[in-house]
This record gives sequence, structure tokens and C-alpha cells, in this order.
Amino acid sequence: MDVRLNRELLLEAARSFGTPLFVYDQDLILERYREVLTFTPWPKVKILYAMKANYNPEILRLLQNAGAGIDAVSTAEAILALKCGFSAEQILFTANNLTEREMRLAYALGVLFNLDEIATLRRFGEIFPESDLCLRFNPEVVAGENAKVQTGGEFSKFGLLSEQISEVREVTARHGLRVVGLHIHTGSGIKEKSKFLLALDNLLKVADRATFPDLRFIDCGGGLAVPYRPGEERVDYPVLGKEIAARFAAFCNRYGRDLDLLFEPGKYLTAEAGSLLVQVVTVKRTRRKTFAGTDSGFPHLIRPVLYGAYHHIVNLSNPDGDLQSYDVCGNICESGDLFASDRLLPEIRPGDILQIQNAGAYCYSMGGLY
Repeated sequence: MDVRLNRELLLEAARSFGTPLFVYDQDLILERYREVLTFTPWPKVKILYAMKANYNPEILRLLQNAGAGIDAVSTAEAILALKCGFSAEQILFTANNLTEREMRLAYALGVLFNLDEIATLRRFGEIFPESDLCLRFNPEVVAGENAKVQTGGEFSKFGLLSEQISEVREVTARHGLRVVGLHIHTGSGIKEKSKFLLALDNLLKVADRATFPDLRFIDCGGGLAVPYRPGEERVDYPVLGKEIAARFAAFCNRYGRDLDLLFEPGKYLTAEAGSLLVQVVTVKRTRRKTFAGTDSGFPHLIRPVLYGAYHHIVNLSNPDGDLQSYDVCGNICESGDLFASDRLLPEIRPGDILQIQNAGAYCYSMGGLY
């Protein structure tokens, strides 16, 4: 966990703009971007920011200026990325269960499709023959911090299977489709380096030049983990990066030319850089609990109620108060609307400003109007 914004700055932001308020550290976002860019010592590494993590236009422009591309999962995301300065050539369109209308709209935008299902591939070929595209394969590995965000393995809805190669070859040949990239995404918050490497190995086994002679890139997807709890160690991704580079170099030697190596970090770039500031409205004591009621709720930060996710909380107004146990709750009429349960925090008083940390990914972007 790496939170650079200091207490005084955050309190001033709350006073100036009101709460609830999301605050982002742009310098930290750029630092994380440069880390991913240099983790793997390969001369042709490219970063596609998974904008589903946080589509704030200022963050998009920041990363566009830094040289990133975009991983978009909807036509709306692709349109927003274009409006924020990305070119169509910088966007990989990895939507799931596409309608024909969405397909035609995205194709008109000029973005590169990343398809993961035979029926969709057939439809694409029938409507847009002689087109370039990318194919997403199931990595055949189960990994990720929560079962709901594990996107590989035999129970996942995502990705082509290796045994479907003959069907892929038949469809692409019939419609003159050129497969220029192969892609996997194994899950979110992957801490096991061995699983990341196994997923890559499985993809590289599929990437035979006889089947895919037009490849320009291999896309490892995202899923890099960030620490959420105090004292939680960071994954040593530079060590992983060296292993990835060695495997990829051997693959490119077999393939006959050096390809681009793509990563799609979302959470890793923005999670630690974001804070949600909330104000305590009430402190309510019952027979068994003390509730610190805030002016926010799960429409702003849904991860705790959706995934049981942990977010560290700091009492900015009273950091040195005596520790007490609180349920920090929101203002929504559901009992699950909790940011934390039985959390030891410095004494919380009405009017205090709380900082909910690691709120830069899958918080605002998963928000709603409930």
C-alpha cells in the first residue's frame, strides 16, 4: 500500500470541494505506469490501460500523454478514449457477448477487435471479411483474488479453447481474416508468479506460426496485484518480468521474428493513487456495535459489499485518538452498505473526515445511482 497524498492536502480538498470526494495522485499513476513498462526487459513492450478500472478523463489523458494505449470493453469506452486523445490504432476492443449493432459501431470507429467465441468470430467474418483482429484464448489457469474476478479455467465464460484451433483456422481462412494478435486475461489481483507464467506458456503453445502467420503481438492481459492492507508485501514483478522476457525471447526465436509484448494493467496503475474522502454524519451505539455513519455508500465504492474487499481507512481529523471498534457504514438503506466492519480506528466523531484508501480502481467506475 503506497499512499502519497498527505493528510493536510486531503483535508483541504474536503473543505474546498465537499464530500464525498475522490482524489487522485497523478504522480503515483505515472510511477506505476513506468514500473509496468520496465518490469519486463523486452525491447517491444507496450501498455494498454484497462480503462474499466477508472475512466476518469483526466486519468485517460494523463496516460495517453505518457504513451499508453487502451483496453476497452464497450463501445462507450472506445468512444470516450477517442475523445480523450487516443487514436483508433491504440485501442484494443475486448467486448463480451457483442450484439451486431455494437459490432458495427465499434468497427466504424476503427478499433481492433479481440474476439473470444467461435459464433462471434463467424459473425464478424461474415460482416467484415478481410479484416484484422485479435483472438482471446482461455489461459487454462485459475487465478485472481476473488472467484468473481477469475477469468480463466474450465468454468470461465471467457476465451477460446486450444481444442478449437481447427475451427478458428477454418473460419479465418473462409473469410480472409488476419489474426494479428493473441490474448489472454487470467484474472484480477494475481499474486502467484507461477500462475502468470503458466498462463503465458499455454498461450505461446497456441501461437504457432503455421496457424497464425500474421502475428504482430502477444497480449498477456492484466491482473497485477496491489497491496490493500497495511504491511502487505508487494509482488516482486521485476523478477516475474525477467522470466516473462526469457520465455518470450525463446518463443520469438521459434516464431521467426520479434513481436510486441502487451500488458493491460488497470488496477495496478490507479488503485493506490485514489482515495475516497467521506464525512462522518452520525456515531450510533447499539448493544453490540458502534456505527460511524458517513455521507457516502456503496454507489460510490461497492467493492466491500460486492467482493468482501478490504480498504484501509484513516481518520484524517483525529489520527491520534484512542482506538475503538467501528462499523463504518454508508447512507444506503441496506444493511450490507459497509465500508468496514469491526474495524479498529482512532476515535471517530461527527464531522470527522475519513480517507478510504486504494479507491482508485473499480470504485467510481463501478458506481451507480442507487
